[in-house]
Amino acid sequence: MLNKISCPATGAAVNAGMEELPLSPVKTRQQATWASGDYAVIGTTVQIVGEELCESLDVRAGEDVLDVAAGTGNAALAAARRFCRVTASDYVPALLARAAERARAEGLEMDFRVADAEALPFADASFDVVTSTFGAMFTPDHEKPAQEMLRVCRAGGRIGLANWTPDSFIGELFRLIGRHVPPPPALKSPALWGTGKHLKELFGTAASAITVRQKDFVFRYRSAAHWIEIFRTYYGPMLKAFAALEPPAQKALAEEIALLIGRFNRSDDATIVVPSAYLEAVIIKNS
Repeated sequence: MLNKISCPATGAAVNAGMEELPLSPVKTRQQATWASGDYAVIGTTVQIVGEELCESLDVRAGEDVLDVAAGTGNAALAAARRFCRVTASDYVPALLARAAERARAEGLEMDFRVADAEALPFADASFDVVTSTFGAMFTPDHEKPAQEMLRVCRAGGRIGLANWTPDSFIGELFRLIGRHVPPPPALKSPALWGTGKHLKELFGTAASAITVRQKDFVFRYRSAAHWIEIFRTYYGPMLKAFAALEPPAQKALAEEIALLIGRFNRSDDATIVVPSAYLEAVIIKNS
């Protein structure tokens, strides 16, 4: 039996135990990475991406919406604010617990489900809209979450995605980190999800239309040092990368990240204003 974390204001519950959610060794390591730090500190700053995605999807009040790899619930909360019936799913219970706190603070009705994006525990055609913002792109097997999102989406329904592009600030950041702490060699780059070509390969045969649009999310921090401090403390992938290195290598990584920030920074004062491109996609499933 899985433990439950209740969300008193909403009546929602989050599955806290993982005993009944078997994961591969790669995903177990990924889960530990995303559970480290406190992603909510980062996630709340990118809430605008979920809001814009819901607008692009033209979500309607009363629709059933599933947010896949929801993290702390940006897109899920955006849909709930539009009076949809929302389920947020993720394989890290701690992240869903933070999403539940946010829903409770706003008095939003939502459901939460611990779930692997590669094996969603929902019936076929259960949802009018399926979303994922900077989530499904990090799964080891790109085809499986795409197939699962298509499976649980009704005929004629919409799938909305937001994924960092390969040449974006975040895409460059992951390549930089990978030079210091190489990822498992068999994994495909998450940034492939930020290309129209890859999305067409994943969804094209099952979609009547795929509309993509490149947008920027802008990181606004006090300084490069401030950005690095926040991310190495709270952002799981960076926290783990620094933890894997000896102090001299940590210093070298921090210096390279500062240079990368400088390349993208468009601020004319001591603060940083760093745009990072992402691909917003709206996919219409065949009727």
